Amino acid sequence: MLDQIRDLYQEVVFDHNRNPRNFRVMEDANRKIEGFNPLCGDRITLYAKVIDGKIEDVSFQGSGCAISTASASLMTEIVKGQTEQEAEQLFDLFHRITTGKNGDEVNLEELGKLAVLAGVRAYPARVKCATLAWHSLQSALKNDGETVSTE
Repeated sequence: MLDQIRDLYQEVVFDHNRNPRNFRVMEDANRKIEGFNPLCGDRITLYAKVIDGKIEDVSFQGSGCAISTASASLMTEIVKGQTEQEAEQLFDLFHRITTGKNGDEVNLEELGKLAVLAGVRAYPARVKCATLAWHSLQSALKNDGETVSTE
């Protein structure tokens, strides 16, 4: 079972890294935030179009490692169409699962496609790669305009 999850993880990360979804500048975005992970060198510009509390569209541009790019790609697919509150709850769940201790109960079904990234918890240096886009989204939804750093 563990080998199957590892294989799926590699397949999904490679796919989303090679062909990131929603990788574009959004001209009509009403939220924009810069994110940076100094440890790995990942950089992201996250664009969001939020109308009446709903994420109508979300995209990103930037450069980074495979985990960072795949996480941003997966995130944009999943949160598009969600309310800000739903996206915040998903951020909390994703953050808890990727940063939790090995003894924490992990319900991977709650994460859906994002479950493949739960394995980064075993590699603390990679957690910041996986969560950069999520911290950037959280900041964009708060509309605080500050550059996000994982440090």
